[in-house]
Amino acid sequence: MAKRPILTCEESCNFEQELLGRDPEKEWVAMNKVADQLAHHILLDFNEFRPMPRDPHILVLAGKGHNGGDALLSAHRLLKSRPRGQVTILPIGNPDNFKPNTQKAFCSLAEENKCRILQADAVPEKDNIDISLDGILGMQFSPPLRAPLDKLIGTLNRLDNIGFRAAVDLPTGLGDQSIDEPLRADFTYATGIAKAPLFTKQALHWTGRIRYIDIGFFNQNLTQFENSKKILTEDTLKPIRQMRPSNCDKRSHGHLFCIGGSRHMPGALLLTVRAALRSGVGLVTAFAPESVASQFAAVAPEAMWVPWPETPDGGLSLEGQHLLREKVSSATALATGPGIGVERETQILLQEILKETKLPTVIDADALQPEIIKSLGGAAILTPHLGEMARLTGSHANDINTEIVREYSKINNVTTLLKGPLSWITNGEQLHVSSFGSPVLARGGSGDLLTGIVGGLLAQGHPPMEAADMAAVWHGQAAEHLARNRGQTAVTTTLLLNYMHEPLRP
Repeated sequence: MAKRPILTCEESCNFEQELLGRDPEKEWVAMNKVADQLAHHILLDFNEFRPMPRDPHILVLAGKGHNGGDALLSAHRLLKSRPRGQVTILPIGNPDNFKPNTQKAFCSLAEENKCRILQADAVPEKDNIDISLDGILGMQFSPPLRAPLDKLIGTLNRLDNIGFRAAVDLPTGLGDQSIDEPLRADFTYATGIAKAPLFTKQALHWTGRIRYIDIGFFNQNLTQFENSKKILTEDTLKPIRQMRPSNCDKRSHGHLFCIGGSRHMPGALLLTVRAALRSGVGLVTAFAPESVASQFAAVAPEAMWVPWPETPDGGLSLEGQHLLREKVSSATALATGPGIGVERETQILLQEILKETKLPTVIDADALQPEIIKSLGGAAILTPHLGEMARLTGSHANDINTEIVREYSKINNVTTLLKGPLSWITNGEQLHVSSFGSPVLARGGSGDLLTGIVGGLLAQGHPPMEAADMAAVWHGQAAEHLARNRGQTAVTTTLLLNYMHEPLRP
């Protein structure tokens, strides 16, 4: 299924007890499912940092509960894939007091030749550690921390000899109630159930990137969680991974109109068009400032480029509105905003276009103005970042939260895709989050690419909420593939286009 509920730690505990019945055999099966996927994801995600060495040093921080068991089993899987590696276990407390399945995982790993066990106060400060696995405390944590953990977490957070920090389920110290300084992670792997404390603004500093590991807890009826927030999974892209009909033609897959750009910001429109061309849409017509249209046609000849008259300052002029009216009957969706600027005449032009046009529309960048949103005559997806959302709502960016976004979407009858380290999607009723993505997206132009993807999906007939969900996951997963292949730093936004095919061929 494409979505899974986000639950509080208390709700998660109750659900797991109901599902597994505290049966050690069922718990052991679940722990091994977690370990298989966790090791797999770490091997992939580590590549954003650097290539995985053949002899990695893995540090396992193991508590007595099942989080500790998950971490120990995952380390064992990693060691199987890298037999030249070594593991250091830092047990929190006496392993004899671990829960039976965690003790079983501990003994199995401890028997490996390249495994050493430390005392709780023997922090490996001088060792070069490639991967640290935090399996100390899980969803049953409640403050305060007891010794030796109260001092150990601060010590571990300050170590500079750890390359890749992974938290199992939740960073230690984070829960329905949290401490001021949880154990910091680069990636947090939410196992089985995505817990609500991971998705707060305050938590992002400690969780790092969030990965949801689905082990089948919600394969049955989900009606009891219908109204909860939900996290999107890879299956969100299932509708566009299917074989296409053999008797289709270009008109079978929609026709997107893109309107944007200006003489001073021409590139944004080109990025949107290039992403739209890779979205699966059959046809793209781009209305561009007349001073750049011919140049863009040489870069993206697959699109039909229509030169639009310009204002003296280089924006799109009201004079060109007839160009759209003459062709709009062939369009199935509209994308606008990237590079369009805030010139008054262009803003009035957009208002008039959106009043007349009943097409499903994606709106981004400088088109995200309160007056323009009031002009909407059809279904729309807005793709703001925090600053643009603040402008729309009249709030401060620091005050924006998911409920403000949901309420705004409901009042204005729009679907909103709020961009950020986590992408939130809402139509005023449903609220979804995509945790897919990478810091490679923290670059100018990545939002313009997203606009093209959303527009292309709308043009192909996907409903707004579905199109926004799919675009967020697709855009994010393409960024992950880019980062794993090229790293996070020495890349450019347009390189993302070369990885858009990867999420569709898992």
